[in-house]
Amino acid sequence: MSPRKRSVPALACAASALALAITAVAASASAAPAVAKTGVTGKTVTSGWNDWSCKPSAAHPDPVVLLHGTWANQLDTWFVLAPELAAKGYCVYSLDYGKLPYMPGLNGQGPLVKSAGEVSAFVDKVLRSTGTKKVDIVGHSQGGGPLPRYYMEFMNGASKVDKLIGLAPDNHGATASGLGTLARKVPGVSKALSLSLPGLEDQIVGSEFMKKLNSKPDTVPGVKYTVISTKYDEIATPYKSQQLSGPNVRNVVVQDLCKLDVSEHIALGLVDRIAFHEVKNALDPAHATPTTCKSAIS
Repeated sequence: MSPRKRSVPALACAASALALAITAVAASASAAPAVAKTGVTGKTVTSGWNDWSCKPSAAHPDPVVLLHGTWANQLDTWFVLAPELAAKGYCVYSLDYGKLPYMPGLNGQGPLVKSAGEVSAFVDKVLRSTGTKKVDIVGHSQGGGPLPRYYMEFMNGASKVDKLIGLAPDNHGATASGLGTLARKVPGVSKALSLSLPGLEDQIVGSEFMKKLNSKPDTVPGVKYTVISTKYDEIATPYKSQQLSGPNVRNVVVQDLCKLDVSEHIALGLVDRIAFHEVKNALDPAHATPTTCKSAIS
């Protein structure tokens, strides 16, 4: 690979970091936006990000639960997508899961089984609050793949989920461009990770968690799946391992929609508007529109 090609993911990551810095103040101000919508009954329906008074409209009957990835949190991950979905009239919710006391703000690092229990409790809370029977889950990395899949497969969550939309999900384990594979070969590394960063260890290819998760089929009946990936992913690698097999699955690679998209793993979940356009299409397929390079600015 040429030096120029090797630099593409690094440049994309730098760009996403710059975007985070520029929008940090605006993000904190928009953590719970309120948007007034007039429903079919003529009554005003308030919807927003973590607005527990929100009641879903006929146009968007399922609330959306957003799950961040590893070493992340709900505010930094969803400061772009969550307000956009709220503005379209969705009831949108997110949480911080998998917290470790010695790494505040960098969540998603607890054991995935425990985190799946946190997601289960949160989904139940959303269903009670909105009076609905199912949610749509949109997640990045861990939050778009192994975590919700475990919840649906082993915690009776499938009956409560209509759609699962994963942004760069490590569905079959991550090699992290070979670092994960290397860690498996170094004595004591896996044990050290399981004690200090169990959520990270659970996601490496060959972990006991991944063996259990993928002993089952990729999908469960009744749930509609969308996987959105980038060829420049450096974490959930190889990127094709993110894809799922089974009925009701759509696997999307953003470069097939726009060759100019250079997002890597982090940018795909945080700021990639081409990926976000596909999220919106998956949430509302009846009103889907073509995703192209123009989607980045529309």
